[in-house]
Amino acid sequence: MATTITAKDFATHTASWWCAGCGDFGVIAALKQAAAELELRPKDVAFVSGIGCSGKISGYFNSYALHGVHGRALPAATAIKLANRDLTVIVAGGDGDGYAIGAGHFLHAVRRNPDMTYIVMDNQTYGLTKGQSSPTSALGYVTGTSPSGNPDAPINGLAIALAAGGTFIARGFSSEPKAMVEMIKAGVRHPGFAIVEVMSPCVTFNKINTYKWFKENVYHIADDPAYDPTNRTHAFDVLMKPGKIPLGILYHEVRPTLESLTIKDNPAIAGLKIEELSPKFASIQDQYR
Repeated sequence: MATTITAKDFATHTASWWCAGCGDFGVIAALKQAAAELELRPKDVAFVSGIGCSGKISGYFNSYALHGVHGRALPAATAIKLANRDLTVIVAGGDGDGYAIGAGHFLHAVRRNPDMTYIVMDNQTYGLTKGQSSPTSALGYVTGTSPSGNPDAPINGLAIALAAGGTFIARGFSSEPKAMVEMIKAGVRHPGFAIVEVMSPCVTFNKINTYKWFKENVYHIADDPAYDPTNRTHAFDVLMKPGKIPLGILYHEVRPTLESLTIKDNPAIAGLKIEELSPKFASIQDQYR
């Protein structure tokens, strides 16, 4: 008899490192629930995370996991997917990890379109290193290292992804878990690179972009009956329009994935016996036993 999967099957015994009230708690709860509703199995999921407060998330989700180096989660995840396309690959990081040091990898992952889901927890600050301005911090954001205000214009990560050829672009808010569950499920089901950006407030260092601030400054694109999420121009318009922040699935299309264009129907590397590929590979492997 088949065993019913629940969110508890994706929980770990690792104690949370996050501050009480951190928006990332909503993300991990939604991710576990989404995985359960998708009937995934922990053994069939590879979860890769970056550096920062958000990077801790891979330790709180029961699956195969890699906590990588700063900004390098996406290339590692791409390699995993190419080695074993049967795995459900999920990547997570913050606005600093994804849009600063990892910006180059982000751009190329978007255009290559590997079949994976990338969750970006955006708190508009560097929480792990005591609250410096991040790539998404507003102009004038005051921190210990920018006492006169942040001089840099903020990055619009989703607009950049759309311009790079993104095939699934969505944004959620960590205090709206039900909507986030559905968004993550849609991202995982999407055949290609899905980015789910989550407004995830930092309660310790960012006293500007708080839960209250977000509730007053977001709106749901689904409330507009005229909005077409398959229309790239519509998506650009709402992403670039000043003012309130749009939430929901902003754009989606289907085009060939990286795996379908490269490995095609070849067997997964992960399932091949190294000694049958070439004697030299086996001899190299023996040197490390």
